[in-house]
Amino acid sequence: METNDSRRKFVATGAAMVAAAAAATSATAQAQTPRPDATIDIRIFRAGFIVGGSGGSGTLYFRDKGYNLGVGGVSLGATIGVARADFVGEVYNLREARDIEGTYAAVGASAAAAGGVGITELQNQRGVRLRLQGTQIGLMVSIDLSGMIISIRN
Repeated sequence: METNDSRRKFVATGAAMVAAAAAATSATAQAQTPRPDATIDIRIFRAGFIVGGSGGSGTLYFRDKGYNLGVGGVSLGATIGVARADFVGEVYNLREARDIEGTYAAVGASAAAAGGVGITELQNQRGVRLRLQGTQIGLMVSIDLSGMIISIRN
């Protein structure tokens, strides 16, 4: 017959094993989710009637410093009226601020949610990856960020 002491030791050992497994699972999940190197916000404007123009600006927040950005080459769909799109997101694979510059192309499948909110991932030729989420206000049909050019403004 087991004593109360042996039962307590068995329960304590089992509890310790469960706690260790939970800690290992949590550490593995954290290791698989990379931390962003920086954050970014972008505002894009487009206006016109049949022929139009687009441009924008933004800020890169990297290593406790903000960098002003210029944004061009964005397609916002049908050109009738005025639209504004605001994006915020995370930046990965950024070693120095100048690496943000370049032309971005879509990576994998982009997702769009209802209600004017969209989510997309883009990458430039230096391997810098943007994971952006944003909203669109105005009359334009859709936002295509592939081909977007980002530069640091002096």
